[in-house]
Amino acid sequence: MKLTHALAIALVALGLAACTKPKQTKPVETAPATAETGSASTTAVGGDGAAGSGKLTAQQQALAALKTKNIVYFNYDSSEIAPEYLSVVSANATYLVKYPTARVRLEGNTDERGSREYNIGLGERRAQTVRKALMAQGVADAQIVTVSYGEERPAVPGSDEAAYAKNRRVEFAYP
Repeated sequence: MKLTHALAIALVALGLAACTKPKQTKPVETAPATAETGSASTTAVGGDGAAGSGKLTAQQQALAALKTKNIVYFNYDSSEIAPEYLSVVSANATYLVKYPTARVRLEGNTDERGSREYNIGLGERRAQTVRKALMAQGVADAQIVTVSYGEERPAVPGSDEAAYAKNRRVEFAYP
């Protein structure tokens, strides 16, 4: 009986030891944050781009500069890029042309009005419109992936025009 208890305690101790978090190096922000959430991908990098010292490579610095230029908003029931967001598309195109190994995921979103099917289609049309605008500025097709979330990933909760306006968007997501 004592041996069984000792084995059970040892197994629990081993299980708890396996659940501890590994030590992490101090992260350095390298991916654009969304304007609403402020979230960003993080990676520790060294002076030559390797993990360690905390210095950013030129590509990481360029990507960080896009932090505030990663969302294109749309008018109600529209997939046309408004003139005030052409600079967002242009800044991202410049980055992607300069760094041809970089990849981007264009995430199309809508507000909650309309059927689920309609909103998936509208989100896809919005992402494709941004994709075509990027390609017109020299970005390679292979660098771009599009996805539509429709109304499934609202940036702002609520059922008023202010929330709707923030949810009608395409976000640039860099892996």
